[in-house]
Amino acid sequence: MERHHKPENIPLHFDRKGFSIEALLELYKAILKPRLIEEKMIILLRQGRISKWFAGIGQEAIAVGATKAINPEEMMLPMHRNLGVFTSRNVPLEQLFLQFQGKANGFTAGRDRSFHFGTLDYHIHGMISHLGPQLSVADGYALGNVLRNEAKITLVFSGEGGSSQGEFHEALNVAAVWNLPVLFLIENNGYGLSTPVNEQFNIEYLADKGKGYGIASKSIEGNNILEVFTEVKKIAAEMRKSPHPFLLECMTFRMRGHEEASGTKYVPKELMEAWGKKDPVLSFENFLLDEGILSEKSKIKIRSDIKDEINVAWQKADQSPALKANQENELKSVYAPALTNVVKPGSKLQEMRFVDAISDGLKEAMNKYPQLVLMGQDIAAYGGVFKVTKGFFETYGAERIRNTPLCESAILGTGLGLAASGFKAMVEMQFADFVSCGFNQIVNNLAKIHYRWNINADLVVRMPCGGGVSAGPFHSQSNEAWFTHIPGLKVVYPSTPTDAKGLLLAAFDDPNPILFFEHKALYRKIKEAVPEAYYTEEIGRARLHRTGDDVSIISYGLGVHWALEILDKHPEISADLLDLRTLMPFDEKSLLKTVQKTGKVIILHEDTLIGGIGGELSAWIVEHAFEYLDAPVIRCASLDTPVPFAAALEKQFMANSRFEKQLMDLLQY
Repeated sequence: MERHHKPENIPLHFDRKGFSIEALLELYKAILKPRLIEEKMIILLRQGRISKWFAGIGQEAIAVGATKAINPEEMMLPMHRNLGVFTSRNVPLEQLFLQFQGKANGFTAGRDRSFHFGTLDYHIHGMISHLGPQLSVADGYALGNVLRNEAKITLVFSGEGGSSQGEFHEALNVAAVWNLPVLFLIENNGYGLSTPVNEQFNIEYLADKGKGYGIASKSIEGNNILEVFTEVKKIAAEMRKSPHPFLLECMTFRMRGHEEASGTKYVPKELMEAWGKKDPVLSFENFLLDEGILSEKSKIKIRSDIKDEINVAWQKADQSPALKANQENELKSVYAPALTNVVKPGSKLQEMRFVDAISDGLKEAMNKYPQLVLMGQDIAAYGGVFKVTKGFFETYGAERIRNTPLCESAILGTGLGLAASGFKAMVEMQFADFVSCGFNQIVNNLAKIHYRWNINADLVVRMPCGGGVSAGPFHSQSNEAWFTHIPGLKVVYPSTPTDAKGLLLAAFDDPNPILFFEHKALYRKIKEAVPEAYYTEEIGRARLHRTGDDVSIISYGLGVHWALEILDKHPEISADLLDLRTLMPFDEKSLLKTVQKTGKVIILHEDTLIGGIGGELSAWIVEHAFEYLDAPVIRCASLDTPVPFAAALEKQFMANSRFEKQLMDLLQY
């Protein structure tokens, strides 16, 4: 069935038409360099001088040919076998080798391995191990080019295994719907680790998948560097003239194991031998010798020069001191530095509901940041399901207010690519519950990228959340605690219209990924006089709504209003009511201060008990303020069940049904 079982064009047929002798020799040097580097790295791996290696031997023509065919300032998103992308972009070998050794001056300062990094200086965005998500990130870079009216393409690599992931389909669909100039390049090398292609898809050519999305596509010989170069150059030129995506399948073969330790015993011997005859480096070298462009003497000289360059760079990198762990540096690197200047509100006030304050904050951010793009399902002409963006489409236009297909993961990845290309982005989850479909992009891509290789993920994810409106298990969750466990994310959860607007504006000022939770039940229930114009509230700073001496109530979101209701009902209770406002990073100073003051603490949240942030806060209090406690720290939370639909069941589920009794019991302790 598969071409990999019937390798064609043995030997490879090179067509030198249109290539000068200088161009052919340049391509030869370019394809030879990664091969010689890999041969050295495999030896060093055996010597224990590098820790792991994913060889691209047998696939070099694709990475080198494609990189040489597009413009140096066009963004590329390579995979872990695309050494030729880095060498063809002239990334310094010494720094590459420092990266491979996990040293401080490598691209990730020892925080990630081999090719899990990028360098925007060379217009390369780094991969993550989950493979598919980078296809969506490519959409974001391409969208940035379109919004800037730049005649550029974005080239993103995938293996045939990655084409089975859901993100592959989401990314292609978004690119097709938005006419984004993304060249999706599939390196079909026959195996996903050990799984052959006939166990991954049931079509002869992966390029045929493009038809389902209305995307032009083609399958070519991936071991022929001249064919790869020619096709990519032609396709890229067409995409620059008229922005559109293209799916290019390059047929090739992996001549080494998935990584060196895994070996290739699962590959039939005859298949390996057949593809060995199509070695992209040796085949091109023999072609140049046959054409008289390369002589044995010049071949030896070129190889010797490249080996000398490699050896000199390796020696310098190898002599660089080993990395010394520094805990302070590691902790500081999790987040991009954020401005802490708070813009104080003006004196002019206007009564707003919670939903109005969110909408007003978005308008202020759109006016302050012309490069801010809002994305989400039904947020354009429809105004969103909660009408937060009503009228935005008419004011700011289709480029900045973008309806998206139903593909949470792809849009989050697009937001990352857009942010990395210099824009600001907001993604609205129609309901916070739906964020689970984009979980990987948030926790593995957005959250880690600054720590890994110093890129800002300037993205705000708005999360309409919470129950109390009889919406059932899939539209009522309080899932904020999912994200407080992930270093690199900031989690904001306001309880009042004033805080909602000020914290939302602060979130857009912040260069880090922020999960911004908005309780749906507060949208039209709570209103107050909110400052007009632009102002910010400090992220990471809690707020006292009530002060007292008997007990500390720690809460956020709807829980603050539950607490206020009970305190109004019991004026005899003297309580500090501390609204966290930011769950990560939370305000340790204010938390410690109120515990020291009252000695009794109850933590109230709508989220379920087990795994809720109340557990973390309780542990922190016990660890840092145990000597001040006069009673156990109490957690009041919702039942450990999914959120039920029927009103009676939901009422029983919610934490406020138990809060008054638990508070009274604590006071009497």
